[in-house]
Amino acid sequence: MSSEFHQLSDKVEQLAALAQSLRRENADLRLQLTAMTTENAVLAQRIDEAHQRVSQLLQQLPAAAPAPTLSEEETA
Repeated sequence: MSSEFHQLSDKVEQLAALAQSLRRENADLRLQLTAMTTENAVLAQRIDEAHQRVSQLLQQLPAAAPAPTLSEEETA
């Protein structure tokens, strides 16, 4: 009976250690998630700003002349 109690006690200690380890890992993962969510928001903002700048530059470009058609090339 003492042996069974000792085995049970060891298993409870292992379970407690595992639970503590999982709590630490969970806390670390939550921190990583927060950091990555923040980084994702920053990158999304940068993409939006770049898109706006490119759109503005495209609006400033002069309209391109239409490409000559095949019949126009033959007459030239």
